[in-house]
Amino acid sequence: MVIAAAEPHSLETFLELPETKPASEFINNKISRKPIPQGKHSLLQGALCEAINQVVKLSKTAYAFPELLCTFGGASIVPDIAVFRWERIPLDPDGKIANKFLSYPDWTIEILSPRQNLNKVLANILHCIENGTELGWMLDPDKQNIFVISSDRRIHMFKAQQSVPVLSGIDLTLTVTQMFDWLSF
Repeated sequence: MVIAAAEPHSLETFLELPETKPASEFINNKISRKPIPQGKHSLLQGALCEAINQVVKLSKTAYAFPELLCTFGGASIVPDIAVFRWERIPLDPDGKIANKFLSYPDWTIEILSPRQNLNKVLANILHCIENGTELGWMLDPDKQNIFVISSDRRIHMFKAQQSVPVLSGIDLTLTVTQMFDWLSF
């Protein structure tokens, strides 16, 4: 959904606006709101963040952030999960995590919601890839597959028992079936 009435003239103007729920993004000089997360989306987002952070947090390799505003390349986007390598996580002068992330994630993960615009989601992932992101995922809970976009812009579809590639340097093996099985209670 594009919000025309509140459309700013610049990225700087957008960044001055108050936070919205659901989150707003600014790309191609337009503001749009992300869909309100529903059950499958929310569960996959939480479980995937947890699975990644269980592997990377203790070793200080990376960290997976849910719904983090990332501003870079003339846009501000909010990936469902933004994974940053540990050394790239911005800190404030006190050594605590900064509020503003003015860089691309190393790994961006999007989870399709019902009736979400596939082209917009793919455009956000490609914007990340074009600006330095190493890996992008797009999970489709309805079709139970995962599209992986690599830094060379190649797109591959993974299904069933296939292991999905993760960010280099992370010792994590996840299959498509394993991730979508998180939806069963």
